[in-house]
Amino acid sequence: MDQSQIIKDFLHDELGLFDNYLRKSIKTDNPRISGIIDYVFGADGKRLRPTLVLLAAKACGQIIPETYHGAVTVELLHTATLVHDDVIDKSDMRRGKRSVNAVYDNTRAVLVGDYLLSTALAESVKTRDLEIVRIISELGQSLSEGELVQFSLAEEVVIDETSYFEVIEKKTASLLRASITIGAITGGATQETVEIFSRLGGILGICFQIRDDIFDYYKTNVGKPTGNDIREGKVTLPLIYALRRAPEAKSDQVLKIIRSRDYSEENIEDILRFAKEYEGIEYANRKIRELLDEAESIISELSIDNQIKDLLRLFLSYLFERNY
Repeated sequence: MDQSQIIKDFLHDELGLFDNYLRKSIKTDNPRISGIIDYVFGADGKRLRPTLVLLAAKACGQIIPETYHGAVTVELLHTATLVHDDVIDKSDMRRGKRSVNAVYDNTRAVLVGDYLLSTALAESVKTRDLEIVRIISELGQSLSEGELVQFSLAEEVVIDETSYFEVIEKKTASLLRASITIGAITGGATQETVEIFSRLGGILGICFQIRDDIFDYYKTNVGKPTGNDIREGKVTLPLIYALRRAPEAKSDQVLKIIRSRDYSEENIEDILRFAKEYEGIEYANRKIRELLDEAESIISELSIDNQIKDLLRLFLSYLFERNY
């Protein structure tokens, strides 16, 4: 049994109740909308963000109805960004099946993404906490800004580690930070504890994205083609490091492909081999380990139930070892 399943088993009843809240939030009598919504949520998502909300709330005191509304909020917002991302990236696959834009078209995909964003905001109001509404509002801005920056970097062929971390901080990290923070708030945590959980969530988000980027270099069942990030002009950490470490002549050859956007299958394979040969994967994994060590220190200092601490540590292991 993997680490994530142990955590889900611990929260089995709570995740079941979360699903009820989620289904209620997206229920509509309009068949033109319900069909698309059903398709969006028909894929087997990891429920990573609502799990973090529920786990943090349990760690800080108790899970209350507002916790579930907060969990639904982040799941809806996350799902909306995936739908929009597939339109932007012209992706045909998501979670192992055809993406919404591939099945319905770009127009409907954008509109259903907007519908989910609006529904997320409506759910955030049900938490009856202005701080949570503020977090969600700022999160929407951060996610959009991260996407815009990422798009600009790809267009301008900016290959820079600082810029890379700026993007994932505004995208993946901000969403996991919001999730764990909302859980802590609804669980009744003090402001000091909320801030500690928030810091932990940001680290988890960065680790999650680096691991996700590593997947692009291997033929694994992660629901997207190998080398897909490179095809979309996204230069991620393994390749950034390899370009910095390799001999100048080798790096120049790869940069020429990237700048010309000549992403033939042969060139994609050459870039993937290049990143591995010059230890880009090893470097990315070292970064994850460094961040997880920092996260472990934060968890050790938390004044929470030891069982919850152990589950949070399992979450750290899952982030490093997951293969999808």
